[in-house]
Amino acid sequence: MAHYDLVIIGSGSGNSLVTPDFAGRRVAVVERGIFGGTCLNVGCIPTKMFVYAAEVATTVREASRYGVDATLDGVRWRDIRDRVFGRIDPISEAGRRYRVEGPDTTAYLGQATFTGPRELEVEITDGSGQHEVGSRHRVTADQVVLATGSRPEIPPVVAGSGVPYHTSDTVMRIEDLPDSVVIVGGGFIGAEFAHVFSALGVRVTMLTRGAHLLRQLDGEISERFTALARTQWDVRSGVTVRRVRRAGAEVVVELEGAEPATGDLLLVATGRRPNSDGMGLDAAGVAVREDGRVAVDEYGRTTAEGVWALGDVSAPYQLKHLANHEARVVAHNLAHPERLRRFDHRYVPAAVFTHPQLATVGLTEGQARAAGHDVSVSVQSYGDTAYGWAMEDSTGVAKLVGDRRTGQLLGAHLMGPHASSLIQPLIQAMSFGQRAHDVARGQFWIHPALAEVAENALLGLAGPGDIQ
Repeated sequence: MAHYDLVIIGSGSGNSLVTPDFAGRRVAVVERGIFGGTCLNVGCIPTKMFVYAAEVATTVREASRYGVDATLDGVRWRDIRDRVFGRIDPISEAGRRYRVEGPDTTAYLGQATFTGPRELEVEITDGSGQHEVGSRHRVTADQVVLATGSRPEIPPVVAGSGVPYHTSDTVMRIEDLPDSVVIVGGGFIGAEFAHVFSALGVRVTMLTRGAHLLRQLDGEISERFTALARTQWDVRSGVTVRRVRRAGAEVVVELEGAEPATGDLLLVATGRRPNSDGMGLDAAGVAVREDGRVAVDEYGRTTAEGVWALGDVSAPYQLKHLANHEARVVAHNLAHPERLRRFDHRYVPAAVFTHPQLATVGLTEGQARAAGHDVSVSVQSYGDTAYGWAMEDSTGVAKLVGDRRTGQLLGAHLMGPHASSLIQPLIQAMSFGQRAHDVARGQFWIHPALAEVAENALLGLAGPGDIQ
Protein backbone atom coordinates (compact mmCIF):
# COMPACT_ATOMS: atom_id res chain seq x y z
CA MET A 1 0.00 0.00 0.00
CA ALA A 2 1.44 3.35 -1.08
CA HIS A 3 1.11 6.39 1.16
CA TYR A 4 1.14 9.97 -0.11
CA ASP A 5 1.09 13.42 1.45
CA LEU A 6 -1.54 14.42 -1.12
CA VAL A 7 -3.78 12.57 -3.57
CA ILE A 8 -5.60 14.62 -6.21
CA ILE A 9 -8.50 12.95 -8.01
CA GLY A 10 -9.01 14.79 -11.30
CA SER A 11 -6.58 16.50 -13.65
CA GLY A 12 -8.43 19.70 -14.59
CA SER A 13 -8.09 22.58 -12.16
CA GLY A 14 -6.99 20.03 -9.57
CA ASN A 15 -3.78 19.55 -11.54
CA SER A 16 -2.66 23.04 -10.48
CA LEU A 17 -2.59 22.00 -6.81
CA VAL A 18 0.92 20.61 -7.22
CA THR A 19 2.54 23.86 -6.11
CA PRO A 20 6.10 24.54 -4.86
CA ASP A 21 4.70 24.03 -1.35
CA PHE A 22 4.67 20.31 -2.14
CA ALA A 23 8.19 20.13 -3.53
CA GLY A 24 9.91 17.08 -2.05
CA ARG A 25 6.65 15.59 -0.80
CA ARG A 26 4.80 12.59 -2.16
CA VAL A 27 1.89 13.53 -4.45
CA ALA A 28 -0.35 11.31 -6.58
CA VAL A 29 -2.71 12.39 -9.35
CA VAL A 30 -5.58 10.08 -10.33
CA GLU A 31 -7.35 10.53 -13.68
CA ARG A 32 -9.82 8.09 -15.24
CA GLY A 33 -10.51 10.05 -18.44
CA ILE A 34 -8.82 12.55 -20.73
CA PHE A 35 -6.03 14.43 -19.01
CA GLY A 36 -6.61 18.15 -18.48
CA GLY A 37 -10.29 18.22 -17.54
CA THR A 38 -13.46 19.49 -19.18
CA CYS A 39 -12.34 23.02 -20.09
CA LEU A 40 -9.30 22.01 -22.09
CA ASN A 41 -10.71 18.96 -23.85
CA VAL A 42 -14.47 19.30 -24.31
CA GLY A 43 -15.46 22.66 -22.84
CA CYS A 44 -14.39 26.29 -22.81
CA ILE A 45 -11.35 26.21 -25.07
CA PRO A 46 -12.43 24.02 -28.00
CA THR A 47 -15.94 25.45 -28.07
CA LYS A 48 -14.64 29.01 -28.27
CA MET A 49 -12.30 28.05 -31.09
CA PHE A 50 -15.33 26.76 -32.99
CA VAL A 51 -17.24 29.92 -32.04
CA TYR A 52 -14.48 32.07 -33.50
CA ALA A 53 -14.78 30.26 -36.83
CA ALA A 54 -18.55 30.77 -36.64
CA GLU A 55 -18.02 34.49 -36.02
CA VAL A 56 -15.81 34.75 -39.09
CA ALA A 57 -18.47 33.05 -41.21
CA THR A 58 -21.16 35.34 -39.80
CA THR A 59 -19.07 38.44 -40.49
CA VAL A 60 -18.66 37.41 -44.13
CA ARG A 61 -22.39 36.81 -44.54
CA GLU A 62 -23.27 40.18 -43.02
CA ALA A 63 -20.56 42.23 -44.74
CA SER A 64 -22.97 43.85 -47.19
CA ARG A 65 -24.43 45.91 -44.32
CA TYR A 66 -21.27 47.99 -44.42
CA GLY A 67 -20.98 48.34 -48.18
CA VAL A 68 -18.59 45.42 -48.49
CA ASP A 69 -19.53 42.74 -51.00
CA ALA A 70 -18.38 39.30 -49.83
CA THR A 71 -19.52 35.73 -50.24
CA LEU A 72 -18.97 32.64 -48.13
CA ASP A 73 -17.72 30.12 -50.66
CA GLY A 74 -17.69 27.15 -48.32
CA VAL A 75 -17.01 25.70 -44.90
CA ARG A 76 -14.32 23.03 -44.44
CA TRP A 77 -15.57 21.34 -41.28
CA ARG A 78 -12.69 18.90 -40.95
CA ASP A 79 -10.16 21.71 -41.29
CA ILE A 80 -12.00 23.71 -38.63
CA ARG A 81 -12.14 20.67 -36.35
CA ASP A 82 -8.53 19.67 -36.91
CA ARG A 83 -7.29 23.21 -36.25
CA VAL A 84 -8.95 22.98 -32.84
CA PHE A 85 -7.89 19.52 -31.75
CA GLY A 86 -4.55 19.68 -33.51
CA ARG A 87 -3.66 22.22 -30.83
CA ILE A 88 -5.60 20.87 -27.87
CA ASP A 89 -4.78 17.16 -28.03
CA PRO A 90 -1.00 17.68 -27.82
CA ILE A 91 -1.48 19.91 -24.76
CA SER A 92 -3.57 17.23 -23.05
CA GLU A 93 -1.06 14.54 -23.93
CA ALA A 94 1.88 16.65 -22.73
CA GLY A 95 0.13 17.23 -19.40
CA ARG A 96 -0.49 13.52 -18.97
CA ARG A 97 3.08 12.66 -19.93
CA TYR A 98 4.49 15.22 -17.48
CA ARG A 99 2.57 13.72 -14.59
CA VAL A 100 3.53 10.19 -15.65
CA GLU A 101 7.21 10.86 -16.33
CA GLY A 102 7.94 14.13 -14.54
CA PRO A 103 9.24 14.75 -11.03
CA ASP A 104 7.34 14.95 -7.75
CA THR A 105 4.17 13.06 -8.78
CA THR A 106 2.88 9.56 -9.38
CA ALA A 107 0.08 9.23 -11.92
CA TYR A 108 -2.66 6.62 -11.61
CA LEU A 109 -4.67 6.50 -14.85
CA GLY A 110 -7.85 4.89 -13.63
CA GLN A 111 -10.87 4.92 -11.35
CA ALA A 112 -10.44 5.79 -7.68
CA THR A 113 -12.83 4.40 -5.06
CA PHE A 114 -12.73 5.13 -1.35
CA THR A 115 -12.48 2.09 0.89
CA GLY A 116 -12.23 4.11 4.10
CA PRO A 117 -11.22 7.52 5.43
CA ARG A 118 -8.48 8.77 3.09
CA GLU A 119 -8.02 5.23 1.80
CA LEU A 120 -8.48 4.50 -1.91
CA GLU A 121 -8.38 1.66 -4.35
CA VAL A 122 -7.45 2.66 -7.90
CA GLU A 123 -8.26 0.38 -10.81
CA ILE A 124 -6.06 1.18 -13.81
CA THR A 125 -8.01 1.68 -17.04
CA ASP A 126 -5.29 3.27 -19.19
CA GLY A 127 -2.06 1.35 -19.69
CA SER A 128 -0.08 4.26 -21.11
CA GLY A 129 1.04 5.28 -17.63
CA GLN A 130 3.13 3.63 -14.93
CA HIS A 131 0.75 0.73 -14.25
CA GLU A 132 -0.85 -2.15 -16.14
CA VAL A 133 -4.49 -2.07 -17.24
CA GLY A 134 -6.68 -3.92 -14.77
CA SER A 135 -4.21 -3.71 -11.90
CA ARG A 136 -5.50 -2.43 -8.57
CA HIS A 137 -3.57 -0.26 -6.18
CA ARG A 138 -4.27 0.55 -2.55
CA VAL A 139 -3.45 4.14 -1.67
CA THR A 140 -3.63 6.19 1.51
CA ALA A 141 -3.01 9.89 1.99
CA ASP A 142 -2.75 12.60 4.58
CA GLN A 143 -4.97 14.78 2.38
CA VAL A 144 -7.22 14.06 -0.60
CA VAL A 145 -8.71 16.56 -3.05
CA LEU A 146 -11.78 15.74 -5.13
CA ALA A 147 -11.62 17.62 -8.43
CA THR A 148 -13.48 15.18 -10.66
CA GLY A 149 -15.55 17.73 -12.59
CA SER A 150 -18.87 16.97 -14.26
CA ARG A 151 -20.39 15.13 -17.21
CA PRO A 152 -23.42 15.64 -19.48
CA GLU A 153 -26.83 14.94 -17.97
CA ILE A 154 -28.89 12.74 -20.29
CA PRO A 155 -32.70 12.66 -19.88
CA PRO A 156 -34.05 9.10 -19.52
CA VAL A 157 -36.30 9.57 -22.55
CA VAL A 158 -33.16 9.95 -24.67
CA ALA A 159 -30.89 7.53 -22.83
CA GLY A 160 -33.46 4.74 -23.05
CA SER A 161 -34.41 5.31 -26.67
CA GLY A 162 -31.53 3.43 -28.27
CA VAL A 163 -31.13 6.33 -30.71
CA PRO A 164 -27.57 7.59 -31.20
CA TYR A 165 -27.00 11.09 -29.84
CA HIS A 166 -24.19 13.50 -29.17
CA THR A 167 -23.31 15.73 -26.23
CA SER A 168 -20.86 18.61 -25.96
CA ASP A 169 -18.26 15.95 -25.09
CA THR A 170 -18.52 14.28 -28.50
CA VAL A 171 -20.16 16.55 -31.09
CA MET A 172 -17.07 18.64 -31.83
CA ARG A 173 -15.25 15.59 -33.22
CA ILE A 174 -17.86 14.45 -35.76
CA GLU A 175 -16.52 13.60 -39.22
CA ASP A 176 -18.89 15.70 -41.31
CA LEU A 177 -21.34 18.54 -40.82
CA PRO A 178 -24.96 17.37 -40.84
CA ASP A 179 -27.55 19.21 -42.89
CA SER A 180 -29.70 19.61 -39.79
CA VAL A 181 -29.40 19.23 -36.04
CA VAL A 182 -31.96 19.01 -33.23
CA ILE A 183 -30.72 20.44 -29.93
CA VAL A 184 -32.54 19.37 -26.77
CA GLY A 185 -31.94 22.09 -24.19
CA GLY A 186 -32.09 25.86 -24.12
CA GLY A 187 -29.20 26.72 -21.83
CA PHE A 188 -25.62 27.93 -22.28
CA ILE A 189 -24.34 24.85 -24.12
CA GLY A 190 -27.30 24.61 -26.47
CA ALA A 191 -27.15 28.31 -27.36
CA GLU A 192 -23.44 28.17 -28.17
CA PHE A 193 -23.70 25.11 -30.39
CA ALA A 194 -26.79 26.50 -32.11
CA HIS A 195 -24.66 29.48 -33.13
CA VAL A 196 -21.73 27.35 -34.27
CA PHE A 197 -23.78 24.99 -36.39
CA SER A 198 -26.11 27.57 -37.90
CA ALA A 199 -23.22 29.90 -38.79
CA LEU A 200 -21.58 26.99 -40.61
CA GLY A 201 -24.72 26.34 -42.63
CA VAL A 202 -26.61 23.73 -40.59
CA ARG A 203 -30.37 24.01 -40.03
CA VAL A 204 -30.92 24.16 -36.27
CA THR A 205 -34.00 23.24 -34.23
CA MET A 206 -33.90 24.01 -30.49
CA LEU A 207 -36.25 22.40 -28.00
CA THR A 208 -36.68 23.83 -24.51
CA ARG A 209 -39.18 23.24 -21.70
CA GLY A 210 -39.25 26.87 -20.60
CA ALA A 211 -40.90 29.84 -22.26
CA HIS A 212 -37.50 31.40 -23.02
CA LEU A 213 -33.94 30.37 -23.72
CA LEU A 214 -31.19 30.99 -21.15
CA ARG A 215 -33.68 31.23 -18.29
CA GLN A 216 -30.84 31.63 -15.77
CA LEU A 217 -30.24 35.15 -17.04
CA ASP A 218 -32.05 38.36 -16.18
CA GLY A 219 -35.64 38.03 -17.38
CA GLU A 220 -35.52 40.94 -19.80
CA ILE A 221 -32.25 39.76 -21.34
CA SER A 222 -33.59 36.22 -21.67
CA GLU A 223 -36.68 37.50 -23.48
CA ARG A 224 -34.65 39.71 -25.80
CA PHE A 225 -32.27 36.89 -26.65
CA THR A 226 -35.07 34.41 -27.29
CA ALA A 227 -36.68 36.82 -29.74
CA LEU A 228 -33.40 37.15 -31.62
CA ALA A 229 -32.81 33.39 -31.52
CA ARG A 230 -36.15 32.80 -33.22
CA THR A 231 -34.90 34.80 -36.22
CA GLN A 232 -31.91 32.46 -36.56
CA TRP A 233 -33.13 29.02 -35.51
CA ASP A 234 -36.35 27.04 -35.23
CA VAL A 235 -36.90 27.60 -31.50
CA ARG A 236 -39.68 25.57 -29.93
CA SER A 237 -40.26 26.65 -26.36
CA GLY A 238 -42.57 25.22 -23.72
CA VAL A 239 -42.22 21.70 -25.10
CA THR A 240 -41.60 18.32 -23.48
CA VAL A 241 -39.89 15.43 -25.24
CA ARG A 242 -42.20 12.42 -25.29
CA ARG A 243 -40.22 9.97 -27.40
CA VAL A 244 -37.07 9.76 -29.52
CA ARG A 245 -36.88 7.41 -32.53
CA ARG A 246 -35.18 6.90 -35.86
CA ALA A 247 -36.89 7.23 -39.22
CA GLY A 248 -34.36 6.12 -41.80
CA ALA A 249 -31.34 8.39 -41.52
CA GLU A 250 -33.22 10.99 -39.49
CA VAL A 251 -33.76 11.40 -35.77
CA VAL A 252 -37.35 12.13 -34.82
CA VAL A 253 -38.07 13.83 -31.50
CA GLU A 254 -41.74 13.53 -30.63
CA LEU A 255 -43.14 16.30 -28.43
CA GLU A 256 -46.12 16.53 -26.11
CA GLY A 257 -48.88 18.41 -27.93
CA ALA A 258 -46.65 19.67 -30.75
CA GLU A 259 -45.30 18.62 -34.12
CA PRO A 260 -42.22 16.40 -33.94
CA ALA A 261 -38.77 17.80 -34.63
CA THR A 262 -36.50 16.04 -37.11
CA GLY A 263 -32.84 16.27 -37.95
CA ASP A 264 -29.76 14.37 -39.07
CA LEU A 265 -28.07 14.70 -35.68
CA LEU A 266 -29.37 14.88 -32.11
CA LEU A 267 -27.43 17.01 -29.64
CA VAL A 268 -28.38 16.70 -25.97
CA ALA A 269 -27.57 19.88 -24.03
CA THR A 270 -29.68 19.56 -20.89
CA GLY A 271 -26.97 20.39 -18.39
CA ARG A 272 -24.13 18.64 -16.60
CA ARG A 273 -24.05 16.62 -13.40
CA PRO A 274 -21.21 16.45 -10.84
CA ASN A 275 -18.94 13.41 -11.00
CA SER A 276 -19.51 12.60 -7.35
CA ASP A 277 -20.92 9.09 -7.81
CA GLY A 278 -18.97 5.88 -8.18
CA MET A 279 -16.19 6.95 -5.79
CA GLY A 280 -17.48 5.36 -2.59
CA LEU A 281 -17.84 8.70 -0.84
CA ASP A 282 -19.92 7.09 1.91
CA ALA A 283 -16.92 5.01 2.93
CA ALA A 284 -14.87 8.19 3.16
CA GLY A 285 -17.46 10.05 5.23
CA VAL A 286 -17.98 12.64 2.51
CA ALA A 287 -21.51 14.08 2.34
CA VAL A 288 -23.23 14.86 -0.96
CA ARG A 289 -25.96 17.45 -1.52
CA GLU A 290 -29.34 16.62 -3.04
CA ASP A 291 -28.23 17.93 -6.43
CA GLY A 292 -25.20 15.61 -6.44
CA ARG A 293 -22.58 18.19 -5.47
CA VAL A 294 -20.06 17.27 -2.82
CA ALA A 295 -20.79 19.35 0.28
CA VAL A 296 -17.97 21.73 1.21
CA ASP A 297 -17.54 24.65 3.58
CA GLU A 298 -16.18 28.08 2.69
CA TYR A 299 -12.61 26.74 2.83
CA GLY A 300 -13.21 23.80 0.49
CA ARG A 301 -13.32 21.18 3.26
CA THR A 302 -15.73 18.28 2.91
CA THR A 303 -17.40 16.59 5.87
CA ALA A 304 -14.47 14.16 6.08
CA GLU A 305 -11.29 15.25 7.81
CA GLY A 306 -8.46 15.79 5.35
CA VAL A 307 -10.69 15.57 2.27
CA TRP A 308 -11.26 18.67 0.14
CA ALA A 309 -13.23 19.39 -3.04
CA LEU A 310 -13.26 22.05 -5.73
CA GLY A 311 -14.69 22.84 -9.15
CA ASP A 312 -17.72 21.32 -10.84
CA VAL A 313 -17.96 18.41 -8.42
CA SER A 314 -18.83 20.75 -5.55
CA ALA A 315 -19.11 24.37 -6.71
CA PRO A 316 -22.40 26.26 -7.08
CA TYR A 317 -21.37 27.32 -10.62
CA GLN A 318 -19.84 25.11 -13.30
CA LEU A 319 -17.29 27.62 -14.57
CA LYS A 320 -13.58 27.22 -15.21
CA HIS A 321 -12.63 30.59 -13.75
CA LEU A 322 -14.45 29.65 -10.55
CA ALA A 323 -12.72 26.27 -10.43
CA ASN A 324 -9.36 27.99 -10.88
CA HIS A 325 -10.16 30.38 -8.03
CA GLU A 326 -11.14 27.49 -5.77
CA ALA A 327 -7.97 25.62 -6.74
CA ARG A 328 -5.84 28.59 -5.67
CA VAL A 329 -7.66 28.75 -2.34
CA VAL A 330 -7.44 25.01 -1.69
CA ALA A 331 -3.76 24.94 -2.72
CA HIS A 332 -3.05 27.55 -0.05
CA ASN A 333 -5.17 25.81 2.56
CA LEU A 334 -3.52 22.43 1.99
CA ALA A 335 -0.12 23.91 2.80
CA HIS A 336 -1.17 26.47 5.42
CA PRO A 337 -3.86 24.96 7.67
CA GLU A 338 -3.10 27.55 10.35
CA ARG A 339 -4.32 30.45 8.16
CA LEU A 340 -7.09 29.24 5.91
CA ARG A 341 -8.48 31.30 3.06
CA ARG A 342 -12.15 31.40 2.06
CA PHE A 343 -13.78 30.92 -1.31
CA ASP A 344 -15.16 34.18 -2.75
CA HIS A 345 -18.44 33.41 -4.54
CA ARG A 346 -19.89 36.92 -4.31
CA TYR A 347 -19.55 38.15 -7.88
CA VAL A 348 -19.02 35.21 -10.19
CA PRO A 349 -19.43 36.26 -13.83
CA ALA A 350 -20.41 34.11 -16.78
CA ALA A 351 -20.55 34.54 -20.53
CA VAL A 352 -22.41 32.74 -23.31
CA PHE A 353 -20.55 32.79 -26.61
CA THR A 354 -23.58 32.58 -28.85
CA HIS A 355 -25.02 35.11 -31.31
CA PRO A 356 -25.30 37.69 -29.93
CA GLN A 357 -22.82 37.16 -27.12
CA LEU A 358 -24.03 37.52 -23.53
CA ALA A 359 -22.36 38.18 -20.19
CA THR A 360 -23.71 38.44 -16.67
CA VAL A 361 -22.62 39.06 -13.08
CA GLY A 362 -24.45 39.68 -9.82
CA LEU A 363 -28.17 39.99 -9.18
CA THR A 364 -30.85 40.05 -11.81
CA GLU A 365 -33.52 42.72 -11.51
CA GLY A 366 -35.94 40.17 -10.04
CA GLN A 367 -33.42 38.92 -7.51
CA ALA A 368 -32.54 42.46 -6.43
CA ARG A 369 -36.18 43.35 -5.83
CA ALA A 370 -36.78 40.10 -3.95
CA ALA A 371 -33.80 40.90 -1.73
CA GLY A 372 -35.40 44.22 -0.71
CA HIS A 373 -33.08 46.64 -2.49
CA ASP A 374 -34.28 50.08 -3.60
CA VAL A 375 -33.74 49.06 -7.19
CA SER A 376 -32.76 51.31 -10.06
CA VAL A 377 -32.32 49.96 -13.58
CA SER A 378 -30.38 51.39 -16.49
CA VAL A 379 -30.56 49.98 -20.02
CA GLN A 380 -28.08 51.31 -22.56
CA SER A 381 -28.35 50.34 -26.23
CA TYR A 382 -25.14 49.66 -28.13
CA GLY A 383 -26.55 51.59 -31.08
CA ASP A 384 -26.79 54.78 -29.02
CA THR A 385 -23.00 55.01 -28.73
CA ALA A 386 -20.66 56.08 -31.50
CA TYR A 387 -19.02 52.71 -32.00
CA GLY A 388 -22.33 50.88 -31.79
CA TRP A 389 -23.55 53.22 -34.49
CA ALA A 390 -20.50 52.35 -36.61
CA MET A 391 -21.34 48.67 -36.16
CA GLU A 392 -24.94 49.23 -37.24
CA ASP A 393 -25.95 47.42 -34.07
CA SER A 394 -29.66 47.48 -33.34
CA THR A 395 -30.04 44.74 -30.70
CA GLY A 396 -27.15 45.02 -28.23
CA VAL A 397 -27.89 46.28 -24.72
CA ALA A 398 -26.22 46.69 -21.36
CA LYS A 399 -28.67 46.36 -18.47
CA LEU A 400 -27.41 47.38 -15.05
CA VAL A 401 -29.16 46.90 -11.73
CA GLY A 402 -28.26 49.18 -8.83
CA ASP A 403 -29.33 50.30 -5.38
CA ARG A 404 -30.56 53.91 -5.22
CA ARG A 405 -29.74 54.30 -1.53
CA THR A 406 -26.11 53.29 -1.79
CA GLY A 407 -25.30 53.94 -5.44
CA GLN A 408 -23.80 50.43 -5.59
CA LEU A 409 -23.95 48.27 -8.67
CA LEU A 410 -25.82 45.04 -7.89
CA GLY A 411 -25.79 43.32 -11.27
CA ALA A 412 -24.71 43.69 -14.88
CA HIS A 413 -26.26 41.91 -17.85
CA LEU A 414 -24.96 42.50 -21.36
CA MET A 415 -26.07 41.21 -24.75
CA GLY A 416 -24.14 42.13 -27.85
CA PRO A 417 -20.70 42.06 -29.48
CA HIS A 418 -17.79 41.66 -27.04
CA ALA A 419 -20.13 41.40 -24.05
CA SER A 420 -17.68 39.06 -22.28
CA SER A 421 -15.00 41.77 -22.38
CA LEU A 422 -17.19 44.84 -21.86
CA ILE A 423 -18.48 43.44 -18.57
CA GLN A 424 -15.03 43.32 -16.94
CA PRO A 425 -14.95 46.89 -15.51
CA LEU A 426 -18.41 46.22 -14.07
CA ILE A 427 -17.17 43.04 -12.38
CA GLN A 428 -14.30 45.07 -10.97
CA ALA A 429 -16.65 47.75 -9.66
CA MET A 430 -18.73 45.19 -7.80
CA SER A 431 -15.74 43.23 -6.50
CA PHE A 432 -14.10 46.33 -5.01
CA GLY A 433 -17.28 48.02 -3.77
CA GLN A 434 -17.06 51.00 -6.12
CA ARG A 435 -20.16 53.15 -6.59
CA ALA A 436 -21.60 53.29 -10.09
CA HIS A 437 -21.11 57.04 -10.49
CA ASP A 438 -17.53 56.87 -9.20
CA VAL A 439 -16.66 54.24 -11.80
CA ALA A 440 -18.33 56.25 -14.57
CA ARG A 441 -16.78 59.62 -13.70
CA GLY A 442 -13.65 58.65 -11.77
CA GLN A 443 -11.74 57.56 -14.88
CA PHE A 444 -11.45 58.34 -18.58
CA TRP A 445 -13.38 56.20 -21.06
CA ILE A 446 -11.89 56.18 -24.53
CA HIS A 447 -14.12 57.82 -27.10
CA PRO A 448 -15.50 56.41 -29.31
CA ALA A 449 -14.69 52.92 -27.99
CA LEU A 450 -17.47 50.42 -27.42
CA ALA A 451 -16.76 50.61 -23.68
CA GLU A 452 -18.88 53.77 -23.64
CA VAL A 453 -21.82 51.37 -23.50
CA ALA A 454 -20.74 50.50 -19.95
CA GLU A 455 -19.97 54.14 -19.07
CA ASN A 456 -23.38 55.41 -20.15
CA ALA A 457 -25.19 52.55 -18.45
CA LEU A 458 -23.37 53.33 -15.20
CA LEU A 459 -24.39 56.98 -15.42
CA GLY A 460 -27.98 55.83 -15.50
CA LEU A 461 -27.56 54.37 -12.02
CA ALA A 462 -26.59 57.57 -10.22
CA GLY A 463 -27.08 57.38 -6.49
CA PRO A 464 -28.12 60.11 -4.06
CA GLY A 465 -26.25 63.38 -4.53
CA ASP A 466 -24.56 62.39 -7.77
CA ILE A 467 -24.11 65.14 -10.35
CA GLN A 468 -24.26 64.09 -14.00
